[in-house]
Parts: sequence; C-alpha cells; structure tokens
Amino acid sequence: MRRSFTAAALAVTAAAGLVTSGYAADRSARIDRDHGSSSHSDDREHPSSSTLRNFGITRAIPASSTVNVDTATALANPLSLITVAPGLKAKVVTSGNAAPNLDMGALWPASHPTHLFFCNEQGPTDPGVQRIDLATGTAVTVLTGTKSCDPLHVTPWGTIVFGEEAGATGAVYEMIDPMSVVGATLDRTTGVTSTPNIVRRDALGSLSFEGLGILPNGVAYYGDELGPKNGAPGGSYFKFVPSTPYAGTTPITSLDQSPLASGSVFGLRVSDGSNYGPAMALGQGAWIPIPGASGAQLRTLAPAAGLTGYYRPEDIALDLKALAAGDVRWCGNNTGRDESRYFGETICLKDGRLSDVASGTSTPEVELFVVGNQDLNMPDNIDNQPGRGNWILHEDGSTYGAQGGDHNDDLWSCMSDGADIDAQSDGCVRVAVLNDLEAEFTGGFFDPTGRHFYVSLQHNDSGFGTLVDITGWR
Repeated sequence: MRRSFTAAALAVTAAAGLVTSGYAADRSARIDRDHGSSSHSDDREHPSSSTLRNFGITRAIPASSTVNVDTATALANPLSLITVAPGLKAKVVTSGNAAPNLDMGALWPASHPTHLFFCNEQGPTDPGVQRIDLATGTAVTVLTGTKSCDPLHVTPWGTIVFGEEAGATGAVYEMIDPMSVVGATLDRTTGVTSTPNIVRRDALGSLSFEGLGILPNGVAYYGDELGPKNGAPGGSYFKFVPSTPYAGTTPITSLDQSPLASGSVFGLRVSDGSNYGPAMALGQGAWIPIPGASGAQLRTLAPAAGLTGYYRPEDIALDLKALAAGDVRWCGNNTGRDESRYFGETICLKDGRLSDVASGTSTPEVELFVVGNQDLNMPDNIDNQPGRGNWILHEDGSTYGAQGGDHNDDLWSCMSDGADIDAQSDGCVRVAVLNDLEAEFTGGFFDPTGRHFYVSLQHNDSGFGTLVDITGWR
C-alpha cells in the first residue's frame, strides 16, 4: 500500500503534519470556520488546538518515521512498530501467533464482540481467514485455500463476506455461523468448500476484490484493483443489485436467504451522453448493465460496456452520516503510481437515496475528495469514523528509495468537506506512523462507537500478524 496527496490541490506542512486540500492560499483561513470553530492564517504551519479537535487528537505527527526496527525488537516489543499521535494510545490485540499478512477484518458478533475475523493475504496453502480472540489474542485458522484474501466484512443480515485480491479470478465468499467453522478448505477452481457454511458468490462476478461496500438492503459496490496498461483503461467500479433485497431485522438462518445469492451487476460510466472515455472520470454518469456477469471475469466485459477506468481502485467505506440520513455515499482510494509521481487520490461517489439504489436506475456522481502528494502518498485502505465523520486513509507508498528518502508509511485522518465551494476534504493530519520499512497499515476500521480503531501492521519484521487497537480519540 503506498504513500501521499497532490501538490496542485494540497498544501502540505511538514512542521505540523497538516494537509489542507483545495486552494492552499485560502483553505487554511477557513478550515475551522467550516467546522464551527475559529481559525488563523498560520494554521497550515501551526494548527491550533481548535483545529486539532476536528481530528480528536492533541498534536499531529510532523513527519513520516525513518526508524526501521529489527526482528528481535519487533518480537520483544510489538508496539515498537508504531508511533501514534499525542493523545492517542495503542494496545496490542495479537502478536507472535497470527498469520503474517492480515489485511481487512471485522468484529464478531456485531453486538458485544468477542472476536475479530481477518483475511490473510497469502496463497492457497496458507491461512485465508483467521479468527482472533479479543481477550487472549490467540489466532485460529478458519479457512485455507483462498488466494490473496483481502476484504472482509460483517453483513447487515448476520454473515461474513470475504474476497480475493487475485487478479481477474478473484471471488467473493459468504460464511454463516462463523464461530462454528474451523480448519475448512476451499477449492478455488470449483468454488467448493469442505463446509456448507461457506459458499462462493458467483452473482457478483470475479475480479481483483479489495473495496467492498455493502448497504443494509444488500446492494454492494466494489472495484477491480487494476492499473492501466498499454492504452487499456484501469480498474472499473461495479454495483450489485440483489434480486431480493434484504428487508429484515434479524440474521438469516440459511445462506440461500442472502441477498447476495442472485442479482444484477452494473458498471460505472462517468459520462454526459456520448461524452465518456479516459478523460472523464469525475462528475455524473450512469450504471451500465453488464449482461452475463454471474461467474464471469468482469474486467473482460468492462471495455465493451464503456466503463470508466481508474488507477488501481482499492478500499471503499460507506459514509455513515449520509446513510443515517437515508442517502448513499461512499469514498474509495485509487492508489496511483508514485514512481511516476502519480500519488493517487480518494474519490467519493453519491448514488441518491437508499430507497432508490436497488432499482438500478440511480444517477451516480463522482467527486474528488483528496489528492495524493509526496507526503500522503498512494492511499489504500479507508474507513469512516462513526460520530466525527472523519476518514482514515492508509498509505501504501514506496518506502525504500522513496522520493525524499527512505521513510515509512502513515495513517492520516481527513475531515469531511465543510460549507465551502468545493467537495474536497477540509484538511488531513498524520495520526500514526510505522517504524518498519517492510510493513504497511492495512484493514483499519472503527468499532461502532468510533473510539477503537483496529489496524493490521502487515508483513512486519516480526514475521507474524500484528494487530493494534488505537484509542484515545477525543
């Protein structure tokens, strides 16, 4: 996962760790006004305490870490791998026994959780999904056989879905009664598992899954993590509309009751009639039906459908405040390519009212939210903080040989857009840094209170999966 935010649309302050998007000349003077507090013209260089209250911290971290802890230190003291902003605290959830490439995860059960379920991003002979005891940190392998398991979420109907970031053949799977599953196996070729509690969801098609946003009714949004090559567009975004939307209030009791069992797939085309193509990736568009999507490799169908391409679509997170108001909005990261000084961006998509999205006729609108640059470089995972509404971005930038010298990847907190003329974040600060040049932050997510942020320190020098719980958000 890579690193930054773009210079033309961002002002980056190394001294304060503050990034303000939009026009640097005047954004700092209004960053707090838009969020109900006063501001001063030098906030970009010395953010005030009132500014930092927007992020729930007392002080930002001024720069990426250049520390590179060794294996012995990482094993003896897992917290040496991370530094958090003043006011925040980090606690180890597991270390020394979990699979090394834990990626995205979720709490289980949703109410009064006792465990975490996490994807492990390795090969079919390695653990694919693990269950981690919150009290002891002990990891148990639930399933083996996936290839690069990446997204994992708990659904509104009480199941767990997980997917593979495995190129054109990546698939999504759904699991019911997950606490009863241990040591299951998967045959990726056939999609058959050793347990009836896990099924492959062919209705969503296959692609390189990472971002997967699921609405309460079962409508799902996802992207294909694919970069452009030899003139071909990059990865597209898709929308799944279930044949039978979920309208219940209690967990399902059988996997055939899931809204993911069957439905229709649509692809995003940003357009104004015939005006669509590589130069048009922002603004309004349409959802284009993708016939024959079930079980098919969607990236082979995207060009004929005239879908919009982006540079490696990564994670997606729902806008919780919009959802509470009955609106559909999500934000996701396109990683970019820092070696060519394309530092990626965060985009947000609005798709009308929740009551309308299952019709397949809603009008999507894509907005630019954060532009990458050398400091906030190649954003990858993302999550929306309950209550405050800030967005946590995980960098996946180059570390060795990085522009500006070797340095680690960071976590950034970005405010939502305030009452100004643009639709971009009103500011981002660095809230945590890694101290291991081999590692990256992955899969971070908040609990429902917005007070606990669970994040993986993936492929760190200890050789084991390390999860931390960051608290202290004010």
